[in-house]
Amino acid sequence: MKKNVGSIDKGIRILLALAVVLLNYFEIINGTTALILLVIAMVLIVTSFANFCPLYALIGKSTCKTK
Repeated sequence: MKKNVGSIDKGIRILLALAVVLLNYFEIINGTTALILLVIAMVLIVTSFANFCPLYALIGKSTCKTK
């Protein structure tokens, strides 16, 4: 797997995931909406720590700086 997630992209993904978790924790979102958003948040966390996004790979995009 070639890295395709840059540091700014990684930070945004983590912040979005954290926001979803906090919205769920404070019961601002609930039910099916909360479950769907929590699954998306989990995907964002995994892709940010792996530095690889399969969707980016499919469309040929990369936010990672090349050397």
